[in-house]
Amino acid sequence: MPQNQRAVLELLYQVSREFATALDLKVVLTRVLFSAIKNVGGERGSVVVMDDHGRAVDSAFVYGNQVRESATMQLKDTVDRGLAGWVVRSRKGALVPDTSLDSRWLRREDDHVDRSGAKSAICVPLMAREKLVGVLTLVHPIPKAYNSEHLELMQAIADQAGIAVLNARLFSESQRQARVMTALAEGAARINSFVRIDDLFENILLQTKQALQVDVTVLALVDGSDLVFRATSSNASSLIGKRVKLREGIAGMVVRQERGIIIPSKTSDTQPLLAEVEKIPGIRVGAFACAPIHVQGKVIGVLEAINPVNRIFDPDALLVLTGLGALAGTTIQNAQLFESLDMARKRYRDLFEDSIDPIVITDLQGHIIEVNKQAAVLSAHAAISLREFNIEQVHDLNFERTGRHFEDISDFALTYESTLYDSHGGTHPVEVYVRKVIFDNAESIQWILRDITERKELDSLREDLAAMIYHDLRSPLANILSSVEMLDDIFPAEQRELVGPIVQIAHHSINRIQRLVSSLLDLNRLEQNHPVGDRISVEVATLVSDSLEAIKPSVEGREQTISINLSSGLPSVSVDEDMIRRVLINLLENAAKYTPVGGSIEVGAEVSGEFLRFYVQDNGLGIPDVDRERVFDKFTRLKNKTGASGLGVGLAFCKLAVQGHGGKIWVEPAPQRGSKFVFTLPVPNEK
Repeated sequence: MPQNQRAVLELLYQVSREFATALDLKVVLTRVLFSAIKNVGGERGSVVVMDDHGRAVDSAFVYGNQVRESATMQLKDTVDRGLAGWVVRSRKGALVPDTSLDSRWLRREDDHVDRSGAKSAICVPLMAREKLVGVLTLVHPIPKAYNSEHLELMQAIADQAGIAVLNARLFSESQRQARVMTALAEGAARINSFVRIDDLFENILLQTKQALQVDVTVLALVDGSDLVFRATSSNASSLIGKRVKLREGIAGMVVRQERGIIIPSKTSDTQPLLAEVEKIPGIRVGAFACAPIHVQGKVIGVLEAINPVNRIFDPDALLVLTGLGALAGTTIQNAQLFESLDMARKRYRDLFEDSIDPIVITDLQGHIIEVNKQAAVLSAHAAISLREFNIEQVHDLNFERTGRHFEDISDFALTYESTLYDSHGGTHPVEVYVRKVIFDNAESIQWILRDITERKELDSLREDLAAMIYHDLRSPLANILSSVEMLDDIFPAEQRELVGPIVQIAHHSINRIQRLVSSLLDLNRLEQNHPVGDRISVEVATLVSDSLEAIKPSVEGREQTISINLSSGLPSVSVDEDMIRRVLINLLENAAKYTPVGGSIEVGAEVSGEFLRFYVQDNGLGIPDVDRERVFDKFTRLKNKTGASGLGVGLAFCKLAVQGHGGKIWVEPAPQRGSKFVFTLPVPNEK
């Protein structure tokens, strides 16, 4: 073996051993450069590490005996457009005897002929497992200092270095990923330990600052078309609450594009983007990073990191910042939900305590766990004493409504009337509203015990008034009616034509008063569930004609027309004739009252299955949907533009009278305009 060849082999063996003893990428790259310069010669050298996608991920730059920093950014143009780029594309080494004569050499400001002058250079690929893992370059200050033997030796060193660089790069990537995962795990553990929103913001910024080793961190959240700055790790308190349009600045761009960005330095190109950041008081912006805060696929804000302590961001900085943004998004959403829940709970507590109605909260077995002030006042028990009671000790439970074990109570309130007992042995009529609620994070039952003492007293007065009206007016009315009927016999025949209409008016008015009195009495009896009186079989046509005769004066006075629509072959009905006649008269009088002068009214009846269906239809103003059930409540008067008045007992009587006969009554819109009152009565079963 020739002596020169033996020397080369020994050199490569030593080089291979030197490379194999290190795993740190920076150490490996530095050893590769120093070994190449020592054995091949040169003034300076560089090595650029490429990832599997051909991107520069790390580098080292040696000038003489010194290792320079920031080599990756300095060599970017060279890798893209210079000699190293040509080697990357061609995958073979290049020898440049004179850099001033080779177009592949990228000349910078300090590399012109009138400055550093012409040089010679060698550039070779670093290959491992048939993959390009980097580019090694040496530069000599003297042209033609390198020849083909130098190129071969350089390539031999590169071949030995390729595997070492690849292993070191993979080790570095695994270490970086471990650091990222550690930073995110630690961040998650600390961030998730807070629920108050302000404490959470402060902790997110602290974790971001520590993970990325930066001077300043800022958090902003989306609010409509703006970003609102909510927290900062600096002393710039004036920044809090500041609003920036989403269409402006770096942060707005990050929200719109839903991905982070790193600006390594301030240049003429990045200056416009950094304009908003530089408005933070007391901060001179160097390097800047911004990542979106994500939650459920939606960007709700941004995290900003400003000025790394080491002046440049690590390659994994954006990955860490984006991961922290994802962690922050979920935690912020949870904190906001907790804050909303806490506010709702506080509002409920305020409403609970300040309610004018007594409110009691029990567990699902009825044991009282909380009461408000009014419950203590009405029951005359101290709140602490009531918490030792069961709900059935406070009022009479209606198990038919609630169920024996409260199984019929749901999220929707059910109601019933009951009696509440106080500590003095007194009783209070109450209307109970009961439903299930969530109280202190547990399913509970809410009992509202509304005191209806005044309403009961008023109902009693009304009942007394109705009874008084009936008993005190019945006898005088009968006497007046008898007197009016006797007038026909008292007046001579020649005067009857003159006084006849007056007598008819008096007779009609007395009948109306008698119907009202009878309705008041029947209303009272039917409310107490007394059965309907004697029933007889009555023809439908007779009921309708008698009712129309009773309201004839009112209809004629308003120039209204009435049409009758009775189906043929209608069966008779078994009813209290006077009561059902009064139902029809009430409906017809209402129709006449709310129908305009000259309007029309229609009354009809037909068979509908096992029922006879009656209806009275007008063309007045109609009844709103929300009031169609309420019109049948006792003493209810709807606001109207006609000025029609009354006591509000007519329709209440109609409802109870029809229901007492086994039928139903309701109101619906008329086909054209107005209202259509409908009621049904069962058809007698003929056997």
